[in-house]
Amino acid sequence: MKKLLLSVCAFSLTLATLQAGEITKYVNPFIGTGAIDGGLSGNNYPGATSPFGMIQLSPDTSEAPNWGDASGYDYNRSTIFGFSHTRLSGTGASDLIDVTLMPTSSGRTSSTFTHDEEKASPGYYQVMLKDENINVELTTTQRNGIHRYQYPAGKDAEVILDMDHSADKGSWGRRIINAQIRILNDHAVEGYRIITGWAKLRKIYFYMEFSSPILTSTLRDGGRVHENTAVVNGTNLHGCFRFGKLNGKPLTCKVALSSVSMENARQNMEQEAPHWDFDRYMAAADADWEKQLGKIEIKGTEVQKEIFYTALYHTMIQPNIMSDVNGEYMAADYTARKVGDNETHYTTFSLWDTFRASHPLYTLLEPERVTDFVKSMIRQYEYYGYLPIWQLWGQDNYCMIGNHSIPVITDAILKGIPGIDVEKAYEAVYNSSVTSHPNSPFEVWEKYGFMPENIQTQSVSITLEQAFDDWCVAQLAEKLNKDADYERFHKRSEYYRNLFHPKTKFFQSKNDKGEWIEPFDPYQYGGNGGHPFTEGNAWQYFWYVPHNIQALMELTGGTKAFEQKLDTFFTSNYKSEQMNHNASGFVGQYAHGNEPSHHVAYLYNFAGQPWKTQKYVSHILNTLYNNTSSGYAGNDDCGQMSAWYVFSAMGFYPVNPADGRYIIGSPLLDECTLKLAGNKDFHIRTIRKSPEDIYIQSVTLNGKKHKDFFITHQDIMNGGTMVFKMGKKPSGWGK
Repeated sequence: MKKLLLSVCAFSLTLATLQAGEITKYVNPFIGTGAIDGGLSGNNYPGATSPFGMIQLSPDTSEAPNWGDASGYDYNRSTIFGFSHTRLSGTGASDLIDVTLMPTSSGRTSSTFTHDEEKASPGYYQVMLKDENINVELTTTQRNGIHRYQYPAGKDAEVILDMDHSADKGSWGRRIINAQIRILNDHAVEGYRIITGWAKLRKIYFYMEFSSPILTSTLRDGGRVHENTAVVNGTNLHGCFRFGKLNGKPLTCKVALSSVSMENARQNMEQEAPHWDFDRYMAAADADWEKQLGKIEIKGTEVQKEIFYTALYHTMIQPNIMSDVNGEYMAADYTARKVGDNETHYTTFSLWDTFRASHPLYTLLEPERVTDFVKSMIRQYEYYGYLPIWQLWGQDNYCMIGNHSIPVITDAILKGIPGIDVEKAYEAVYNSSVTSHPNSPFEVWEKYGFMPENIQTQSVSITLEQAFDDWCVAQLAEKLNKDADYERFHKRSEYYRNLFHPKTKFFQSKNDKGEWIEPFDPYQYGGNGGHPFTEGNAWQYFWYVPHNIQALMELTGGTKAFEQKLDTFFTSNYKSEQMNHNASGFVGQYAHGNEPSHHVAYLYNFAGQPWKTQKYVSHILNTLYNNTSSGYAGNDDCGQMSAWYVFSAMGFYPVNPADGRYIIGSPLLDECTLKLAGNKDFHIRTIRKSPEDIYIQSVTLNGKKHKDFFITHQDIMNGGTMVFKMGKKPSGWGK
């Protein structure tokens, strides 16, 4: 506890020293960056980025980031190995970590640092490199990273460029295929690298400029060293650029990236970063974030604001812009293509995570961006044959299961998001549901009516998740009057029934002969293959029939049996010897640290016991999130863990992320206003006498009593006011 309090104090001091906007001042980028006392953290990073930007400019505290520090940064470490321009936020696996710079006066490639001399806010990061007393400041535009280095008086200014530094080369077969560093003149350097890893065959081009002239340089490929040479090619490239003594003047470096070419990187800089005023870039980044985060205005305690706005910030770090200012991007077939005018191509779709809450949140706050997200997914279908599973830097890495572009696209269309070619979208959704690909052998699916474990591992989890995806296809087919398709996919959406064991009352695996696979232990965890369940167990996956909860209750034995099973789920503390490292944040068998559990607390509403939903949602909000480096109960997973908090703190959550309904929980905030399209506002007001008032006594929507345990997307988008009256004891509301 003492260590936790010290961390909170340190964070508060860090935030208090920054000049920021009225909302950005509440964002604490250090939340979720490092575990405390053996817990989990979130795998977030503290560095500079712009909303949904291509650049994530942040320190790397590991020479080779991997699973435990996938973002490249761990708050518990005290050495920095450079500042890279790309990374992932909150994932369990590491990748990107491209184009790494390190300022030095003596050729050093690392330095110690302390949190006492480290600061961060949206779009800005600062740290003092202790070994040589070099102050580093970072900020960004959408496609550019801006560095400002202050060297000690009388010391030489040097910058190391490391094109070999990456995530761990022992993972995913990662290796550099080719790279180049080219010195264009005494102020400009460009280059590229082609690297394969979690995302296959990525091409990263850069163009950089310095505010002071390069006096001498060294380029190196492994042991091959060249002094004052214009270009080097190879697979283990480093550059050292020397600027002499700058007499107290800072050195500014601008770095633009592109997935297409060095020329495009140069154009990205020319349009977004034409000047040398670091403070102007920093102020512009803060203003961008102020505008983004201002789409939700809240009233609550200072700590609630810090956690809420940091969570909202984490949802807006990705998906990431991939197209250049001229509209070009590297397509899934490795060709350079171009989007239309006023369009943007995006990547980083962690869909197994983000389809649940992040993407529904975007339909409320980012409808225009949702259009580009959907178009970006459809472009993969056009060049690749099916929609993204987990897309990174334009390539599918097939991480996780399901086909969860489908609910994202279906949800956008059913909610009336403008600018989407609905027939084209349906073509992509349909073909992605009949064209077999890794973890989706559809000929097996339709032959057996489930996934047999001896043919397709992770069979139970895939059966449950694919059934939901098929329900989404059916809804889209129904909207477009495609009756035969509707019947086909509606039938497939009920395949989950074929793995329900009537005696154990769990979903269990079968083989291709239709035989139950024994022995069966509902507490035993699976990972990402070799087991019927994905990063969870039979208890956690039991609840994944979000499209037909009434049928799930009937299978369980009725409403009362369903409620009792939920009670056992939230109170049974038995732990299997075979756990999965993603399982964390426990409330009984409920594991908030991973996505399969995220909707379950809201299911009590369907069983006529909304007060129990309120009880557990309030517990999760208040105990499994905090404002320290260990602020999340598990990996943030590109903002999904954060999106759960944002929705739940407002008072509702999308249990079925494609049916346009938000299931009511227990609002945390005193007031909340969503700034919506068409200059409309949706106000949420919570009346309570004390923080212990977690139970809903009554709800009104636009002045009228609201007895349903949900509100619709259209209710919110119409604008209006929702008022919760809370109390210390459960009431009959919502039954």
